[in-house]
This record gives sequence, structure tokens and C-alpha cells, in this order.
Amino acid sequence: MIQTDVLIIGGGATGGGIAWDLALRGVRVVLAEMSDLATGTSGRYHGLLHSGGRYAVRDPESAKECIDENRIIRHVAPHAIEDTSGFFVLCPGDDVSYVDKWLKACAAVDLPTRAVPLSEALKREKVLNPKLEAIYEVPDGTCDSWDLLHALQRGAYEANNAQFLTYHRVESFRKQGSRIVGANLTNLRTNESVEVECAVVINAAGPWAGEIGAKAGAKFKMKLSRGAMLAYNIRWVNTVINKLRLPGDGDIFVPVGTVSVIGTTSVKTDDPGDTRVEAWEVTRILDEAEAMTPGISQARILRSWGGVRPLYDPGESADGREAKRTFTLLDHAQSDGIDGLISIIGGKLTTFRQMAERAADMACAKLNVTKPCSTATTPIPPAHGAKSNYHRLRGRLDALEHGGNPGALICECEIVTQPQISEALRGGDVVTLNDLRRDLRVGMGPCQGGFCSYRAASIRHEYVHDKPENTHALLAEFVERRFGGVKPLLWGHNLRQALLSEHIYGRILGLSAQTGNVKQFVPNLASPQPSPEFRGGSKPTFLPSPTRRGAGVRSSRPRIVVIGAGLAGLTAALTALEVGARRTGDGGARARLRCSQRGSRRVT
Repeated sequence: MIQTDVLIIGGGATGGGIAWDLALRGVRVVLAEMSDLATGTSGRYHGLLHSGGRYAVRDPESAKECIDENRIIRHVAPHAIEDTSGFFVLCPGDDVSYVDKWLKACAAVDLPTRAVPLSEALKREKVLNPKLEAIYEVPDGTCDSWDLLHALQRGAYEANNAQFLTYHRVESFRKQGSRIVGANLTNLRTNESVEVECAVVINAAGPWAGEIGAKAGAKFKMKLSRGAMLAYNIRWVNTVINKLRLPGDGDIFVPVGTVSVIGTTSVKTDDPGDTRVEAWEVTRILDEAEAMTPGISQARILRSWGGVRPLYDPGESADGREAKRTFTLLDHAQSDGIDGLISIIGGKLTTFRQMAERAADMACAKLNVTKPCSTATTPIPPAHGAKSNYHRLRGRLDALEHGGNPGALICECEIVTQPQISEALRGGDVVTLNDLRRDLRVGMGPCQGGFCSYRAASIRHEYVHDKPENTHALLAEFVERRFGGVKPLLWGHNLRQALLSEHIYGRILGLSAQTGNVKQFVPNLASPQPSPEFRGGSKPTFLPSPTRRGAGVRSSRPRIVVIGAGLAGLTAALTALEVGARRTGDGGARARLRCSQRGSRRVT
């Protein structure tokens, strides 16, 4: 049994922020997250550090929270922030009278604005519409939520040994009368039960907060809104671009790391895990964006994704765009007669620190802890050194070319090497290939994992001595999720890239397409066994089992070995398969093939 003062449920920005806040006050903390950190709303947003300009007219309370926290986060977490600044632009045909309302609303919440001449704006951002009617600059920025979460985790651990239990799902709560005294978790890595004893539970589960509350007997209604986003292959803009109007679809363009993200939509949903992107959403976003940045709909888009906004319904009729973006703190001792349970819901990533402070204040009051919050002035220790350049290609390319990042290059698009992957695996928190993607951007470049997925899977397989079937399932899930983000964008380069990936993973490696929603696969690592190749046995294959050696079927088909797993080697392997199929006279038959890289990075 794990004993602690506070159990936090949810590994998003708010949950991580609460752990950091309480650890600084000397409170013992355990955080439970059913997946990896920042896999929900915090990891599926557009990356904007809000100035509050988008909400100044309709939701001034949220706007004030955003600009206040914007200033604080720049100070305490500069390693996770890029100071891009932001433009609000009046497009031809938009309501001119809105400008004066917006300027007055910004002034009312202490949000600074500056009129920018069109010539200056076009010099900074050449893709802007030269017919824009007005441009104002605000202190927008961008935030890398994955860097932020890892920094919060490190800070909470260093401050008071806070424990972050990723891949731990809450099954039920333990009660004494009407008071919650703990929770029963399942370790999804090992399928083992974990009991946590605590004095206070803080529900910071984002869109899943309603489900967590229901398990404790607390009932409150969420208003979930799904939004779609599109990532371009390059940074078309270096400044955040917003339409100067009430928030709507396709009205924001955000430079994030090595790409630029455009969005969003607002679709009502009842599923907190609803990450669909429908064809009409892509069309709507691209059509709306043309007014800001003419021709941008013809540029290459890497992928699409959806995220769910955890909006709260306190009995108001507002929904979607109309719903407020502020946050609510619920003490269930007062609302439901359940002592020891607190829920923090709503809000935005920009306001995570303030949300965490309010939740931590309430928890400390229940624990009789009087030490005040210090997160507004205490720097969060960076996860990757004094100044993180993890998601900036230029710095990583310089390091690679000058020996600062030695080792085999695994992900060529995002410049990720084998030692980096091994180092990430060494920490123990990396379980799936998607964890590597979030930590290192493996598979997030133009090929969307086409050339690096199998390499990363091979390195992980050998490092953890996993079972072949686990590695097969992890690779299949990763590839399917990568394809899922491209599926609404199958035209031009994306279609050609998808066909090439299908040849690699479907026709060479024998992976089968998954139907329906792709479920997260967590390998059971309770008793990891060395894979057969480490014991000198037969080498496993991803082809269907009847073609495997030792399966009792003797194959008369030609066996071809291609040395080298680069583009030329894979092309040769594909050609060999096609020739082998014709030789057998069976359109469904495949030559038995083994494609190998030099050294220990082997893929079957």
C-alpha cells in the first residue's frame, strides 16, 4: 500500500501543477495517470500561450486569468515557452465595429495592444493577406506542454519526492463512512492492483473528471467540446495569427516548435476520448484560414488531430463557443456530502498554475497546512537543461553535425538518435512508442513515422527484452495512430507518403490495418523475457504465423535477404516481394524476407 497526504488524479498540466504546488509546501503527493503525462487535453491542443485576446469581449473573466498567468508562466517556465508574440488581424469582410469593442475589452483586463502598420506586419509575416484592414499585436506565445509536464514532474520530485504513477488507472475509491480515504488503482503495465491511502483526493482528470467523480458518488455535468487542428510541415508563420472577431472555426494559426498549427472547430461530444477529425472540419478550417493567409490551403499538411475541451456545465445553457473558459473548484463535502474529494474542472493550459493554486489551497485547508503557495515566484526546473532546444531542429542538427549528439540517426525528420531513445527508455516511464513520440518527437516529421517507427520499435524491443508479440502490437498501434492523423488529408504528397508507408508496414512487415477506434496497448512487463534472437533461437517475424520458422509449415517460396534498411533497401525488399508473388502464381503469396540494418538494430 502507498501512503500519502494527497492523491491527484490526472497527469495533465493542472494535475502536474498541483503536484508541484503541494510539493513546495511540504505535502506528500502521489499523482495517478491512466496513460502517459499530457496525453489528454494538455497534449492535444494547438500550443497557444493565451494573452486573453480571444476572450476579451465575450468572456472577460477568462481573458483576465489568461493575461495574468501569461506573465507568470513566462517567468517561472521560460524553457517551455517561446515568445512568438501575436497578431489579431481584421480580414476583409469582417465586422469593423468589433475592433473598438475588442480594444476597450482588452484595456479593461489590462491586456496591452499595439496597432501594427500593414507594411511592418507583412515584413514579419509574408504569408499574411496584403488586404488586411487592421492589425494589432498582443503578448501571445506558445507553450510545449510535454516539456512543461516533465519539468513539473522533475520539480515536484526534487521538492518533496512526489510520486508520478503513469499507466495507473483508478478503479474505485476506498471510503470510511462518507469520507474518502484512498483509492484502488490498476498498474496497466503489470495488471497488478495498487492501493493508495490518503487524506485528500484531487480530481484533475480534465474531460474524464465527470467519470472519476461518479466513481466516488459525486455527480456533476461536463460540457465536452471536440476541436480539430491541422499541423503544417514547416513554420509558415513565426507569430501567432488570430482573426479579429468573436472566436470561430479556423481562425488561429500557431507556430509551435518545428511546425505551424491551424484550427480549430467546436463539436459537441459525450466522449472524453473523442479525438476524431472529420472531413468537413478540415474543409472548414482551410476555407476560413484563406482570409488570413491566402493560399495556405494548398500547402502540405502533416497530420490532423482532435482534442476535447473539458468545459463545465453549472446549469447554464451556453455550449461550445458560447461556454465560458474559466475554471471551477468543487468541494464535494459541500456539494455531495463526500468529504476528502476535490474536483478542479474547466480552464485552459495557460491558467494551469492558478487552477493548481486554488486546488492546493483547498487541500491544504483540509490538511491544516498553513504554508502559502509559492509557484508564482519559484522557477520550475527545466526537464532538459537550462534552455530546452529539444523541439527546435536547428539546434539539434548543429549538435548532430558537431558531435554533440552522437549515435545512429533513427528519426531523420526530427533528428533523434539511438542514444536519445535509449536514454528515454532508461528512465522507466517510457512504455510505448507514443511515449517516445511525446518525449523526443519520434515519428512527428514529414514521413509520419514511415522510416523510423520500425527502427524505434527494434531499439525498444532489444532494450527491454520484450516479447515479440508485445513489440508487434506496439508497432501496429503506433503506425495505425500515425495513419489516423493523415487519413483526413489523403491528397498530394500525403497520399504518396501513405502509400509508401502501406508498402513498408503492410506488404513488407505484414501489419494488418485495425478497424474502429485504435485502443491503447500497454505491454505487460511484469516478467519481461529476452526475445528469441538474444537466445540464439529463430528470429521472430511480423508476417502471419503460418510463414514463421518452426510453425510446422515448410515453405517452398524463395527466401531473400536484403542488407540495409534505408530507402534503397526497403525499395529492393518491396520489389523482391512483388517478384516473388508473381513467381508463385498466387497473388496473395509473399516471398519470405528479412530486412536488416547494420549492427544491432534489426527489423524483421
